[in-house]
Amino acid sequence: MACDAAVPKKAAALALLAAAGVALTCIPATAKGPTYRQPAGAATGVRTVTAPGTPQLPGGLSALSWLVADAETGAVLAAKDPHRKLAPASTLKTLFAVTVLPKFRSSTVRRVSSADLAGVGAGSSLVGVQLGHRYTVADLWRGVFLRSGNDAVHVLAAMNGGWQATAGEMQQTARKLGAHDTTVKSPDGYDAPGQVSSAYDLTVFARAGLANDDFARYCGTARATFPGAGGALPIENTNRLLSGSHGVPRYPGIIGVKNGYTSKAGNTLIAAARRNGRTLLVTVLNPQSQVANGVYKEAGSLLDWGFRTEGSTHPVGTLHAVRAAPLRPVAAQITGPERRVGHPASAASSALVLGAGGAGIATFGLGSLLARWRREPVPSGHGRKDGAAG
Repeated sequence: MACDAAVPKKAAALALLAAAGVALTCIPATAKGPTYRQPAGAATGVRTVTAPGTPQLPGGLSALSWLVADAETGAVLAAKDPHRKLAPASTLKTLFAVTVLPKFRSSTVRRVSSADLAGVGAGSSLVGVQLGHRYTVADLWRGVFLRSGNDAVHVLAAMNGGWQATAGEMQQTARKLGAHDTTVKSPDGYDAPGQVSSAYDLTVFARAGLANDDFARYCGTARATFPGAGGALPIENTNRLLSGSHGVPRYPGIIGVKNGYTSKAGNTLIAAARRNGRTLLVTVLNPQSQVANGVYKEAGSLLDWGFRTEGSTHPVGTLHAVRAAPLRPVAAQITGPERRVGHPASAASSALVLGAGGAGIATFGLGSLLARWRREPVPSGHGRKDGAAG
């Protein structure tokens, strides 16, 4: 089963790639790929800088894999086994959203059929989608991002051509983004034989997602409502760093992205936060400490460390820009009343080439978003288990 986390409303202002037209120069790949430096005496698999004045990594890090990156430059500041292939749980929903979200207008209405809900895994996290009820696409995405609802994922995947077709398309998207550690079997993140990702790839997916204003708005929403039999019902994001719940304070400057849990994956989390004009991404996979809220505590401590390194650290690797074939315009793949025509997000998805491998420089609309964040005040403050994601 998988557990997901929520994201803050701060990211609601994302600019689209195509609309923004702002180039963000990512660190280009070298022929040898990312370079990591491992200091003498460091824990196995940990890469960090050794420059004078660089803060020591926080103690108590027990995750099997983690990564800290600068969202704007793509610089990897520190990592532990970033390419280790692990079960991702509902953090894989970031790739699902990058793949499917641009295809449908938020106002599109879907009446849920039994076929839409077929195959939802036992013990899955659910938002409460009901057979025969009508939901807007915006309702369904709030169910995905806030409640990590596998029922909402199944409905959206059905709209996208089916479960297996969506998994295959997600796989293609991952490769186009240069993410080579990821194998998709179940689009909702539910545990499935052979399904894996890595801290590196998940960070790439989150960074790509934040280039889409819809993704940013949904992943940054702490609380909303969802249609129920008796009217609108309140829902809260399961990302505790965002919602500030279950004994975890809201993280200062938090802007998203996604948490997860399954019995195989353990707790997983991708978190983005911004302070003093700098945006960081941290991915933490499967802490072993058994401490309550451990994934949030470890992610928070890594974010704190990353913000303390400003001006004193050097990259140990990069989230590379890749020159890949453009993603096929998505509107042309959809027929019927749910076809999305002329929406700027479609253009954005077709232009997106940011990734984790290869060479070249990409145009990335995150620059406009970051410019707006620089002008906005930083929120104060530092998921709940939402069932089985996969």
